[in-house]
Amino acid sequence: MQASLVPIYLAEKKALGVSILSENELIIASDTIVEAGGEILGKPESPSQAAEMLMKLSGTTHKVITGVCIRSKSFIHSFSEETNVTFKKLSIEEIQYYIINFMPLDKAGAYGIQEWIGLIGVSGIQGCYFNVVGFPVARFYKELNSLIRNL
Repeated sequence: MQASLVPIYLAEKKALGVSILSENELIIASDTIVEAGGEILGKPESPSQAAEMLMKLSGTTHKVITGVCIRSKSFIHSFSEETNVTFKKLSIEEIQYYIINFMPLDKAGAYGIQEWIGLIGVSGIQGCYFNVVGFPVARFYKELNSLIRNL
């Protein structure tokens, strides 16, 4: 399965989970994954799994992919946005410090770019920063404007 389809599927599941929707309401749902070396990294289940993920990302470039679903009573529109993030080589001490102090178990790939690890560990980014934070604001704005024009 193509990695970009995974967060779209998850976002659509969230959006379709809302059963009562009025005519003038929109549901906006999103989900983010990290892809490193062909492997999809979701949210770690333990501090040791978070450490494993961060060691995989250390010294490499990976993709952060966010899927977004915009749903109304009459339509569903989904898309994904990809950003490449490069980490410097992280030390075991840096990884342990981050896990102890920032508890990254609720983050895809075990990190938040807006937190300490992003400040000291990210050496490059190609694409939308806000996508890595968890929601591709500029792309969402573009997609929503396009939907409104076509209604």
